[in-house]
Amino acid sequence: MSRDDAFHELDRQECIRLLAEVAIGRVVYTRQALPAVLPVNFCLDTDNSVLLRASSDSDLVRAIDGVVVAFEADEFDAGTWSGWSVVVTGRATVVTDPAEHDRLSRVAPTSWMPLPDAVSVRIESEMVTGRDL
Repeated sequence: MSRDDAFHELDRQECIRLLAEVAIGRVVYTRQALPAVLPVNFCLDTDNSVLLRASSDSDLVRAIDGVVVAFEADEFDAGTWSGWSVVVTGRATVVTDPAEHDRLSRVAPTSWMPLPDAVSVRIESEMVTGRDL
């Protein structure tokens, strides 16, 4: 394999398909003017936006509500030197509509940590890029 053959760009449809196969990703955002990355469990909604749950008073929710963030998920096999990485870039918002909040409380992933005041956060899939190896 030559260096030029190592990575291939994935189209949007393939990126979405791969995202739907994993449950862990990373939110990339700005915290106090510095880059921050936080691993989260997630799922995709019917419009392919990324959904996650967080505490309403968490640093994450305060930092990302209403701003553009990146979300990255990947899967790699070190033994075969193969895998993929997908990045979703879009505006993150806390879902406040009561009907939508009720719907998402049934379909959004359960947080790994107990969250008595959980909110659903949606990251719009405005730009989706990916590569496979």
